[in-house]
Amino acid sequence: MILVTGATGNVGGPLAKLLHEQGQPVRAAVSSPDSVRRLPDPALPWAVLDFDNPQTYAGAFAGVERLFLMRPPQMADVDRSIKPVIDYAAANGVRHIVFLSLLGAEKNKVVPHAKIEALLGAGPVPYTLLRAGFFMQNLSTTHRLDIVEHDDVFVPAGKGKTAFVDTRDLAAVAALALTEAGHANKAYPLTGCQSLDYEEVAAILSEVLRRRITYSNPSLLRFARRMRQRGGAWPYIGVMAAIYTTTRFGMAATVHPELAALLGRPPITFRQFAVDEAAVWRK
Repeated sequence: MILVTGATGNVGGPLAKLLHEQGQPVRAAVSSPDSVRRLPDPALPWAVLDFDNPQTYAGAFAGVERLFLMRPPQMADVDRSIKPVIDYAAANGVRHIVFLSLLGAEKNKVVPHAKIEALLGAGPVPYTLLRAGFFMQNLSTTHRLDIVEHDDVFVPAGKGKTAFVDTRDLAAVAALALTEAGHANKAYPLTGCQSLDYEEVAAILSEVLRRRITYSNPSLLRFARRMRQRGGAWPYIGVMAAIYTTTRFGMAATVHPELAALLGRPPITFRQFAVDEAAVWRK
């Protein structure tokens, strides 16, 4: 049995659906029964897993041998919210953990992903670290409103380039790591095939959407204020600010070949992503 956390999200959703279509024994972890309606496939078996409620652990982990772990975005306190899940998994039959980490997490000790990587490295369970670049889908989810309402890509990334990755490709790699041998205790830097700055991103969106999209390049303070006005918690905003700061300094620009090598095909391009997602940015 494979337990997929974040099964209503950008990576966990496509992963759970893919594993189910492949005939793998999979269980989607959801934060509450209300969120079941957001699963990508209504036929997916599911269980409630509340990271902050150990009483939900037994039902979610019953019979589970492999775990896809992602950090819920609102959880920044790793010791309080993530470590208990890892410890429970290790003590209750989980034999492999695939963790959705962050590109450069091994060098950026500020982000929670680095601490989770350290916990896995010190633990007894074999693991695979998927160090993902910046999701293309963040622009169609987290930053969607700014594009729809203001025709603006509102991220504080300066002039830095980003080697964007499509979450559908990440899900495909995660499926391989969970179902194939040979991925134990390995770390994969995963990016798309091109590095773009946000001026180029805005230009591609303009062409695909047939209206002018700009990149306003806000300051970190202005960005934080808007995210807070939309209800973002300060720890979540802090993690986002840290990620965009690394982009400003050019730390997100490197294109890595591992994703293409693992999948045996080129990664999805940003333009293809924009075409596929165009409907979500329509006014």
